[in-house]
Amino acid sequence: MIWHQGFIAVDWGTTNRRAYRVEQDRNVDTFADDLGILSVPAGGFPSAVEEIRSKLGDLPMLLAGMVGSDRGWREAPYVECPAGPAELADQILWVDSRTGIVPGVRQRGQFGPDVMRGEEVQLIGGVAAGFIAPDALICHPGTHAKWVEMQSGRIARFRTMMTGEMFALLREHSILAEALAGAAAAGAEFDAGAAEALAGEPLLSALFRIRARGLLEGRSGDGSSRASGILIGSEIAAALREFSSKPVAVMGRTDLCELYSRALHLAGRGSSSTDGREAFLAGIAVLTRNL
Repeated sequence: MIWHQGFIAVDWGTTNRRAYRVEQDRNVDTFADDLGILSVPAGGFPSAVEEIRSKLGDLPMLLAGMVGSDRGWREAPYVECPAGPAELADQILWVDSRTGIVPGVRQRGQFGPDVMRGEEVQLIGGVAAGFIAPDALICHPGTHAKWVEMQSGRIARFRTMMTGEMFALLREHSILAEALAGAAAAGAEFDAGAAEALAGEPLLSALFRIRARGLLEGRSGDGSSRASGILIGSEIAAALREFSSKPVAVMGRTDLCELYSRALHLAGRGSSSTDGREAFLAGIAVLTRNL
């Protein structure tokens, strides 16, 4: 398989997918849509993959993310921590001779059971491209945020926190739903919520105060940003108690990186930000060099 002549990299999640055509280490074409794995009908993955090739070219393809889960196309294996590019490349699940699914990473033993699927590509890519140090502490925000210790460019251990999912549940199904209708954004309300959580205010009490302020003080405020600050601040407080004191590399979506970097600043911890898309492309590229 001649990967150096060009390939397609696909980041296929639960609710959307994004595909890239790469030639000579450059992204030359991209497309994205909302055809996440839950939107693909039974037996529909082969045609969905061919649709990608019809848009980006008849090239070898590596897919990563939830497409390799038990709810996706084929269930790719988990690689045990510590895991780096060589281990991940060795366990790629080949659907056919030019279509592979990247494995996830699992953790057992001393630090308890945990899994990731999709983030591993960005993590190894961030190191390979020089965006982050080989021994970095990385925060990867998202629906299920990851805190990851890298050692010599390999995933050594990690912890998952369901911060994004909890925020979605609160705004859709809780008594706070009306107050959380707006979009969360950096600003005074986010800072106040993060500061509460970082100071040790109990998470559930801090969240209920959003409702109490509305009832007793007539303050509608920006509840969405306040709740986001509380949840992210609580996550960061817990992570910083567990992980090393080194600066944090925040990696992922730009808007989420901004919020996490702001809360880390309030916590007195330095941080840097890396675009998750660029790290993903670098990760797929390093995997192709290990095939």
